[in-house]
Amino acid sequence: MTVEKILFRLLIQGEPIMDMKNINTFIYTAELGSFTKAAELLGYSQSTVSFQIRQLEEELGTVLFERINRTVTLTDRGKEILRYAHRMKQLAGEMQEMVQPKQEVRGHLRIAMSDSLCEEIAEKLFVLLQRKYPEVTMKIVIAGTDEMFRLLNQNQVDFVYTLDHHIYHSDYVIVTESQEAVHFVTGYQNSLNGKKQVLLQELICQPFILTEKEMSYRRMLSEYLASRSLEIQPVFEVGNTELICRMLEKNASAISLLPDYVTEKAVQEKRLVRLEVKDFQLAIWKQLLYHRDKWISPQMQAFMNVIKEVQA
Repeated sequence: MTVEKILFRLLIQGEPIMDMKNINTFIYTAELGSFTKAAELLGYSQSTVSFQIRQLEEELGTVLFERINRTVTLTDRGKEILRYAHRMKQLAGEMQEMVQPKQEVRGHLRIAMSDSLCEEIAEKLFVLLQRKYPEVTMKIVIAGTDEMFRLLNQNQVDFVYTLDHHIYHSDYVIVTESQEAVHFVTGYQNSLNGKKQVLLQELICQPFILTEKEMSYRRMLSEYLASRSLEIQPVFEVGNTELICRMLEKNASAISLLPDYVTEKAVQEKRLVRLEVKDFQLAIWKQLLYHRDKWISPQMQAFMNVIKEVQA
């Protein structure tokens, strides 16, 4: 029986074709890439996990995993079936919600992001999340973009919250996205304040305080300058954007490149000033993404509901 027919009979005709425990075990094994890890997480023995996967393979009439030297990798057919498995689990959960009393959402969330996005998460999203879902906890992992996606691909985080080039890839689902403006900024007393436009060649001779090289918009700046045979040698590098703003206020000659949402308050209060640089423009995007093969847990869905509510 094909996967399509099984799904049709389950959804349209309501027939219990297969044990959802086997589906759940398949999803965890696929995401973790290991029978052993899936067994530990589910509280089963490894032999039970192996039996459930074998039983599911027999029902579907296809091999789901390649088993080589204690490693398990999804076959091409297994990857296709995994997408159906997620849909079946989600629909099974929705059916349970219809017939059972609503239970409180609880669980742990893991989100990888750049340092400059932490304040938004902590002060806005997490506060609202706790108000609506007090049993949901959260861990933030600070990382550069490459490290974020390594963690996401290895199922070590549930979401990545990026500030980078626009990312579109078939492996990832975009929850929310917005384009963010970025400017060179300096202390209000800097001699460049008041100039309608500054030349890039003039600017790069100034002392710079920048985020670390692996951070998204710092890397994008380096790439932009390299394409014009230019380079900045910063006098200070640090990942904390709030600290950079305070240092700019105290050192009027220093300059940095920061997203507008980071400097908004300081600019309004005339502690910092944005510089208009001729022929300079970076397009950076803020995006919340998860892996398409990731099972959407209740706490993940709760977080997505909250962030969409905030950004509505």
